[in-house]
Amino acid sequence: MRIDKWLWCVRIYKTRTVAADAVKMNRVSVGGAWVKASYDVKVGDVVDVRKGRITFRFRVLELATGRQPAREVARYAANITPQEELDKLSAPRETIFIERDRGTGRPTKKERRDLDALMEGLQIEDIED
Repeated sequence: MRIDKWLWCVRIYKTRTVAADAVKMNRVSVGGAWVKASYDVKVGDVVDVRKGRITFRFRVLELATGRQPAREVARYAANITPQEELDKLSAPRETIFIERDRGTGRPTKKERRDLDALMEGLQIEDIED
């Protein structure tokens, strides 16, 4: 079974197209190696899936014939994600909130330069789903 189809069948991604795109953008690896969407998954493979800041890890238990109901997913994939990755879900995110008084209008050029200088160096992560 193709890796993109398996990811869709076990409900890691909502559509097969999204799964194929994730594989194409090197967000999915099997056994530590990046794979193509046509890679054939085998029982026992360990699949790493990077979603946002977290890398989920799944062990292939069985190959599915089609998209599975949520209650059946545990039969096909075991979630073996390390605890330190799961802890990232509950970690607070740093946010910058800049308050402007109501009615002051758009920022001036100087204020815009100051905002740009503040934002420089910050990296916004690609968030999915």
